[in-house]
Amino acid sequence: MGKTSIRNNIRRLRFEAKEMTQAELAEKVGVTRQTLNAIEAAKYSPTLELAFRIAKVFGVPWMKCSNMVVKPKGPKQNPIIYELPLPQRYAPPPLLS
Repeated sequence: MGKTSIRNNIRRLRFEAKEMTQAELAEKVGVTRQTLNAIEAAKYSPTLELAFRIAKVFGVPWMKCSNMVVKPKGPKQNPIIYELPLPQRYAPPPLLS
């Protein structure tokens, strides 16, 4: 197996939410636009608390905000993308205050 990394889907979720800007999402979750930009560019990993706040804005489970990507060792092979599975009975976490 090759190198494994976590890729986030925040940019896609923003565009599915009526093309929400980074600044709008940043304001809703309580961070700067620059922080959100760094998270989308995979230069910074959000805390679990921030991941929950981002997921709450989009009304999705936090697990839908990221994918696991495995880059094969061989040349010219496409990466394998795994979406994190949801439990059979998904119940959203309690709201953070």
